[in-house]
Amino acid sequence: MNIDLSGRIAVVFGAGCVAESIEMGWGNGQAAAVAYARAGAQVVCVDIHLRRAELTADLIRDEGGVALPLHADVASSGDIEAVVDRIVDEFGTVHIVHNNAAISPFGDPVTLSEAEWDRTFEVNVKSCFLSCKFILPLMRAQNHGVITNISSILSTRVSQYDVLSYYASKAAVDQFSRAVAVANAPFGIRCNSVQPGLINTPLIHAHDDVLDVHGSLKETVLERDAISPTGKQGTAWDIANVSVFLASDQSAYLNGAVVPVDGGLLAKQAAQVHPPI
Repeated sequence: MNIDLSGRIAVVFGAGCVAESIEMGWGNGQAAAVAYARAGAQVVCVDIHLRRAELTADLIRDEGGVALPLHADVASSGDIEAVVDRIVDEFGTVHIVHNNAAISPFGDPVTLSEAEWDRTFEVNVKSCFLSCKFILPLMRAQNHGVITNISSILSTRVSQYDVLSYYASKAAVDQFSRAVAVANAPFGIRCNSVQPGLINTPLIHAHDDVLDVHGSLKETVLERDAISPTGKQGTAWDIANVSVFLASDQSAYLNGAVVPVDGGLLAKQAAQVHPPI
C-alpha cells in the first residue's frame, strides 16, 4: 500500500523526544512527525521544549522534507492559537492534527497532589480540546481533515503502575475522540484515537517511577517485553505507521475508532479474565 500525503500540512503536538539523538531511541511523537514527512506531508513540529522540536525538524529536513519547529505549552490557549496563526501564515491551513503530548505522574487520590491531577488533565485532555478549538474551523472550511489523538490501552485497564490521573485522562481522550468524530463527520473530518500498549521509548527509560517499579532499566525492558504476547514491546514506529494510515485516504471510512496498537495485549488479558467455557 502506497500512502501519499503530498500537499498536506500535518501538525504534531508533542513532537520532541527526551533523548538527545535517535541512537538512544525514537519517541512516539518524533517518529510520527518523521513518518508523516516520509509520506510526503509538510510537518509542523510542536513541543514545550523548542530544542526537541528543532531536533525532530532537523531529522525531517535531513531527509529532504519540509518541517517547521515551534514552541508551545499544549495546555495554553494562547500558545496554541499562536501556533495555528503561524501555521496559517506559513502554509495556509492544516490537514492533519496529531495530539501526542502527555504526562503520567504516579500517585493515588491520597498521594497525588491536586496540582498534578489538574496538570495531567490539562496536558493530556485539554490539549486535544485546544487543538480542535483552533484547527477545526480551518478543517470545516475546507471540508477535510484528520485528527489523531494518542491515548493508551490504560484507558481501559489498570496496570502495575500507580498512574491514576493518566488512566482517567486517557479514558477521557477516547470519549473526546468519539464525540469529535460524530459531530464533525458531516464536514468531511475524521477523528480517531490510537491506544499504544507497551512501547519501548526513551521516555520509559527516563521515567524514574516506572524504573522503580521494576528495579532497573534492564529489568524494566525484560519484564515489559515478557508481558507482551509477542515477547517484545512495540516501538515508536508501530504507533507512527498506524497514524500515517489513519491520516491517509486509504482509511477514509475509519472514523470514531479507538485503535489498540499493543501486540495483542488487550486480547490476551481479556482471555485471561474471561476464560472460554
